[in-house]
Amino acid sequence: MRKELKEYPGIELKLENFGTRLDFAQIFGRSGPVEIEIGSGKGTFLVHQAQAHPDVNFLGIEWARKYYRHALDRIGRWGLTNVRIIRADAPAFIRDFVPEESVDCFHIYFPDPWPKKRHHKRRLLQASNIETLIRCLKPGGEIRIATDHEDYFEQIKQVTSSYGDKLREIEFQRPAGARENELTGTNYERKYVKESRSIYTLAFHKRA
Repeated sequence: MRKELKEYPGIELKLENFGTRLDFAQIFGRSGPVEIEIGSGKGTFLVHQAQAHPDVNFLGIEWARKYYRHALDRIGRWGLTNVRIIRADAPAFIRDFVPEESVDCFHIYFPDPWPKKRHHKRRLLQASNIETLIRCLKPGGEIRIATDHEDYFEQIKQVTSSYGDKLREIEFQRPAGARENELTGTNYERKYVKESRSIYTLAFHKRA
């Protein structure tokens, strides 16, 4: 018997409700640090991290409807008040709705590698999107990245190397939900570890 996925209007954000830039204090009902996960999957990271850091406001962005519905249901069942989630195309949503210098950290774990060369232009971590992330980060804010795809990892390093005046590479910090021998604790990582895939991480700090 399939579990019924419930609706949680207080957690779910909808694009049609935003005409201008987001007001995070209004969305969360309080001021505080804001962290955004791009590609939330079934919400594993959001649930663990929000529980560990109740003072932080977390926003998840997920495009795949089936994963989005699972994440929404999961967050709602845990009764987490410091998480919101939206179903949207992340690059466009961040570009159009996230204010400049408003985000403390972007979490990007296992983005679609689009492995075929003709599809590389669809990859999230390319120059135009990196520039958008930098614009939206507060001075001192961070970008944390993990992938299992070596070619994509090399491309990410190459692209980010062009922003040395704006980004400083730092040590990757393991999230609260990461178990022993894990780096992110996401469902994707657990799947890939079972398949003996290597996991590559990068993290950056926005220069003031």
